[in-house]
Amino acid sequence: MPIPFITVEGPIGVGKTSLSKAIADANKFQLLKEIVDENPFLNKFYEDIEEWSFQTEMFFLCNRYKQLSDIQKKYIAKSEPVVADYHIFKNLIFAKRTLPAEEYEKYESIYRILTQDMPRPNMVIYLHASLDTLMKRIALRGREFEKMISADYMKQLSDDYQTFIQHFEETHPEIPVLRFNGDELDFVENESDLNWILKKVDETLQQRSLHV
Repeated sequence: MPIPFITVEGPIGVGKTSLSKAIADANKFQLLKEIVDENPFLNKFYEDIEEWSFQTEMFFLCNRYKQLSDIQKKYIAKSEPVVADYHIFKNLIFAKRTLPAEEYEKYESIYRILTQDMPRPNMVIYLHASLDTLMKRIALRGREFEKMISADYMKQLSDDYQTFIQHFEETHPEIPVLRFNGDELDFVENESDLNWILKKVDETLQQRSLHV
């Protein structure tokens, strides 16, 4: 039976890392967290997206490639389940929004080469929330570079995620996608909401006969 490899996805500020950690703790899974603050281009990116988007996205792609290579060797190959607070497909979502068409074609080619033999998640959790909720949570986090994120950018990003996830479900029917609304569920402050989500995750693991 396949080893669980769960990814939690959604727009900036929706609670991906918090939920990933909760799932990892509850199931004794290995936790993979994406590298964000270490990206040296991020501040410049939010100051001038057009100028710095390619460098920013290439940094993320290379780091996520290295992380996925590592978890394949260290965990999945040794039958240790993993939950990650990102799916590498997010690179295409962000790149398509920010890169000119010519650069996106080059970027997508590099992406395809790097990810063709990477471990693929067998469950995706998609978190979504209203623009107001996302902007409030981003403000609460207090990350300096995120203070420059505009509401317009977040609206576009949320729409891009919705479109991409719908396409992903249509093209990967074998991979379950669990959708949770961050406006209706507060899994950080409300334990009953968290337990309900954990129950849904566990039920899906059992239904798909993923080995835990």
